[in-house]
Amino acid sequence: MKIIKEKIELNFNDFVADLQSLIKIPSVYEEDNSNYPFGKNIDDALKEMLSIAEKLGFKTYYDPNGYYGYAEYGSGEEMVGVLGHLDVVPAGDLKKWNTNPFDPVIVDGKLFGRGTQDDKGPTLAAMYAFKALLDSDATINKKIRFIYGTDEENLWKGITEYNKKEIIPDYGFTPDANFPLIYAEKGLLQVDLVAKNETDIRLNGGDAYNSVPSNMSYESKNPQKLEEALKDLGFEYKREDNNITIIGKSVHAKDSEKGVNSITRLLIAMNKIGLKSKAINFVVDNIMEDALATKIFGECTDEASGNLKFNIGKISIDEDKEILNIDIRIPVTVEKDFVMSRLNEVAQKYGFDIEENDYLRSIYTPLDSELVKTLMDSYVEVTGDTKSQPISSGGATYARAMDNCVAFGPAFPYSKETEHQPNEYIELDEIKTAIQVYSSALVKLLK
Repeated sequence: MKIIKEKIELNFNDFVADLQSLIKIPSVYEEDNSNYPFGKNIDDALKEMLSIAEKLGFKTYYDPNGYYGYAEYGSGEEMVGVLGHLDVVPAGDLKKWNTNPFDPVIVDGKLFGRGTQDDKGPTLAAMYAFKALLDSDATINKKIRFIYGTDEENLWKGITEYNKKEIIPDYGFTPDANFPLIYAEKGLLQVDLVAKNETDIRLNGGDAYNSVPSNMSYESKNPQKLEEALKDLGFEYKREDNNITIIGKSVHAKDSEKGVNSITRLLIAMNKIGLKSKAINFVVDNIMEDALATKIFGECTDEASGNLKFNIGKISIDEDKEILNIDIRIPVTVEKDFVMSRLNEVAQKYGFDIEENDYLRSIYTPLDSELVKTLMDSYVEVTGDTKSQPISSGGATYARAMDNCVAFGPAFPYSKETEHQPNEYIELDEIKTAIQVYSSALVKLLK
C-alpha cells in the first residue's frame, strides 16, 4: 500500500481541482424545457465527469438520452461496480451559506460547496483511488465500471434506465454514506397528501421530499398576532412587513429528528391564532414536531435499522388544492402496506387522498457476506479502527439499485455530516484517507 499511498498524495491536488470543476456546475434537478431529462446543468455535470474519467484513463459511455453515463477499465468475466450520482439538492437559503454554494473554496482545510460530500466528492474520490492503482501497476484481473446517476435526489429514473439497458455489475459499492459500511437501509416511501382547498390560505415552500425545510415564509393577514404566537411557542422567525419567515434547521430526511421543520412550525403557529385548514389540522392533531409520527404509527422500530422517520418536505396550498409532500423511512422489518394503511386511515379523516410518488425497498446484506468482509478488512487496514461496526441507515443510496451492493463511506465515524445542509463541505485530510480506503478495497475486489 505504500506506493499506492504515495500516488494518492501525488494526485491529490488534481483531485481537488477536478472536484472544484464539478461543484461549479449547479446540477439541481429542473424541468427547463431543454433536451435533457433532468435539465442542462445535470447533463453538464455528467459530461464534465466523463471528461475527467477519460483524462484518468477510463473508457467512457454517455447515454444518448442523457439518463446516465459510465466509465470503465479492464476486462474479465466479473465486473465490479462503483455507483455515484452527480445531481445535488437545492442550496436552500443562501443567507445561511458563508460562501457561494457553487463557487467552491478551501477554508481551514475544508472544501466548501454543494455536492462536496453528497455525492460528487466521494464519487470522484473512488475514481482517484482507482487511478492510484493504475499508477502503481497494481494487478487488475476484472472489469471495473463507475456508473453515474443523474437524479438520485429525486426519482432514480437515471439508474433505472441504466438497469434496463446495461450490464449489471456482479458486486460493488456506492461511496455515498458512512464508514465502515452500511449493511441495511430502510425502505423509502414518498407520498403526496392531496385535498381540496376550502380556505383562503395560500402557502408554498420547502426544498425537497428528502430534506427538512430550513425556512418557510407566509404573507400573513395578521402578522402581529402570528408574531406573538411564534414568540409564545419559542419558534425562531424573521418578519418583514406582513411577511413572516419561520427559521428551521435543514438536515437529510433520514435524520429528520435532528432538524427543525419550518413547515410544521408555521402550521402550529397558524393554528395557535385560529387559522384552520386540512394541512394545519392534520399536522397539529398528529405530528406537531414529532419526526417519528408516533401518533400515527406507534412505536415503529426494529433492532436492525431503528425508528421510522417522517418528514414533511414541501407544502403547497393554492386556490384549488392543499398538498403535503412527505418522506417516510421505514424500518427494514416493517411492511410498506402497514405504513400506507395507517397513514391512509388518518389522512382520510381530514379529506386527504394519498398519491404515491416514489418507493424504494429496504435492503439487507448479511454481515458474513464476502463483500462485507472484504470492505471491512480494507477499512480496518487503512484506519486501524477495529471498534466501529457495520451500521444500518435511513438513507437511500444506490446500493438498492442492484443486488450485492452496499454503501461504503466516505464519512468516518468522527466526521461531521453536512450533506443537504448549508455550508456543505469535506475535510480534505479525511477525503484523502477515504481515497486510501477505496484503493485498498479495489485492490482486493479486482484481484
